[in-house]
Amino acid sequence: MGKQIGVYLYSVILFDDKKNEILLAYYNMDGLRKQLYKKDLHDPDNHDGVITELEPDILECEVKWALESITTNKASGGDGIPVELFQILKDDAVKVLHSICQHIWKTQQWPQDWKRSVFIPIPKKGNAKECSNYCTIALISHASKVMLKILQARLQQYVTCELPDIQGGFRKGRGTRDQIANIRWIMKKAREFQKNIYFCFLDYAKAFDCVDHNKLWKILQEMGIPDHLICLLRNLYAGQEATVRTGHGTTDWFQIGKGVRQGCILSPCLFNLYAEYIMRNTGLEETQAGIKIAGRNINNLRYADDTTLMAESEEELKSLLMKVKVESEKVGLKLNIQKTKIMASGPTTSWEIDGETVETVSDFIFLGSKITAEADCSHEIKRRLLLGRKVMTNLDSIFKSRDITLPTKVHLVKAMVFLWSCGCESWTVKKAEHRRIDAFELWCWRRLLRVPWTARRSNQSILKEISPRISLEGMMLKLKLQYFGHLMRRVDSLEKTDAGRD
Repeated sequence: MGKQIGVYLYSVILFDDKKNEILLAYYNMDGLRKQLYKKDLHDPDNHDGVITELEPDILECEVKWALESITTNKASGGDGIPVELFQILKDDAVKVLHSICQHIWKTQQWPQDWKRSVFIPIPKKGNAKECSNYCTIALISHASKVMLKILQARLQQYVTCELPDIQGGFRKGRGTRDQIANIRWIMKKAREFQKNIYFCFLDYAKAFDCVDHNKLWKILQEMGIPDHLICLLRNLYAGQEATVRTGHGTTDWFQIGKGVRQGCILSPCLFNLYAEYIMRNTGLEETQAGIKIAGRNINNLRYADDTTLMAESEEELKSLLMKVKVESEKVGLKLNIQKTKIMASGPTTSWEIDGETVETVSDFIFLGSKITAEADCSHEIKRRLLLGRKVMTNLDSIFKSRDITLPTKVHLVKAMVFLWSCGCESWTVKKAEHRRIDAFELWCWRRLLRVPWTARRSNQSILKEISPRISLEGMMLKLKLQYFGHLMRRVDSLEKTDAGRD
């Protein structure tokens, strides 16, 4: 067990008694910054150009809409100004922010404070003494979010036109449930037509942090984004600065020359366009490799950087994988072979890429849902119910409390419904699973009331005391019907193509 033997001017030394060695030593906060962000300390873009052909001016109503749509109760950026202050000032704030945004729009020059981010390290799983086991959240100025939201709205029409329906990440009206449903429907169709199906779940090594800025601007230009908007984005990224804040202090400001901005609402759509460029150059739309369903060839599903390749044979899948790998590396993205997995319903052989073996698995956690090679939902249902039991057990101290009323406890249990029902819209539930779901619900209510199984109380008396209004199965059916309506209202989508042919 390491112990701290020194803290001087934000210098930290951790020592391991058993191994008799220093585990970690930061002699100043600048050292911490270099450890966390050494990958970004190169090739800053110093572009400060100006475009004369401008897009239509920003209107006050756009500023008002952007300000009202910013989420409240969020930590402030480096300027320390909360968004609630602007919202209280109302029209006065709108006029001031409109003037600033319009000035940026015309000059394409951003205030330096709006280009600054404060990074807060958050420990992940693993050894907390290693910087690689930390992720960071970024705090940016709330005032800058007004301009960013307006810019995002102006970009949206171009992004929507460029992205295909197989990309579901960070898009309005789409979510993980759509891609989970898609992959389950594809597997169902493959089994129906007695076809083998091969999946490759790709994992990029720090994809969002490896975006090359110069390549990004060229990609945006090729995709028809107006020069004025590209110039605004380029000047936003040029000279951007960040600092790392910990309990021991704050580092000096440093420049970042790589990756999309963390915490910026523009980053998801910029990355989606970056990823779309890779797939277009791979030629996946033109290739015959893939799964033929409902008169359409499908060989990939995407959710931001989570890419799934699919084919009817191992050779086709390997060909798709190598094409994506080559094109990804051309723009600076590298595959993490250790986390890239193969799942197949047919026979497979051992794969090696760059001297590393690609693991073949019988199941995979796809966007939070367990997918098996047999396309059986029972494993996912069991997993979800187990997660629900674990959460109920962790909340035991709350359920035991006499200071909390029964209705409040019931509301708390109902709030956990979405934990176990995530992705249930595409579940095929058998009789055995129906019984498990009912048993889980009654287990929750009995635990809430502190009624042991040995007590001679009927299930009806338990439900009468709780009055849940709707059962878990009823909630699941409601979610399925809502999702079906969502698909039917959508004009054109992969999900509707599949569902319509069922």
